[in-house]
Amino acid sequence: MTAFGDGLPAMTTPFTLRPYRDADEDAAIDLWHRTWQLAYPAIDFTKRLDWWRERWRTELAPVAAIIVAEQDGAITGFVTIDASGYLDQLVVGPEQWGSGLAAALVGEAKRLSPREVTLKVNADNYRAIKFYERNGFVTTGEEVNASGRPVLNLRWAP
Repeated sequence: MTAFGDGLPAMTTPFTLRPYRDADEDAAIDLWHRTWQLAYPAIDFTKRLDWWRERWRTELAPVAAIIVAEQDGAITGFVTIDASGYLDQLVVGPEQWGSGLAAALVGEAKRLSPREVTLKVNADNYRAIKFYERNGFVTTGEEVNASGRPVLNLRWAP
């Protein structure tokens, strides 16, 4: 799932992409927290931090390739993609919304999974949906997630 927002200026500092390291955990979780809190202010993501840390440690980090974007020594985004081509998380810091960083991370996911990339996105996250459509994804279905929110299933294939 992807967090995006509107109306914030993008930074122009160059970034580098690199593989995730265990030492990145706290910075990645903090980025997830503040990004999603801004994207969905009515949801208390602070209450979800323990759940998210456990999910990160047991469901994502052990099985997914995680690529982080780094700028001036700080993690400003990351993408997770597993061996099946499922993109579970694309998180880009609010300061980077609209900067091209998300497209670079999606490009890296496509490189790592060249046959297809699939994902789920909140149906009310219009900015993210438009972003994915611009990057070649198509809607393949709809469902309701564990939180009771409608989501779209998206797929990219060359």
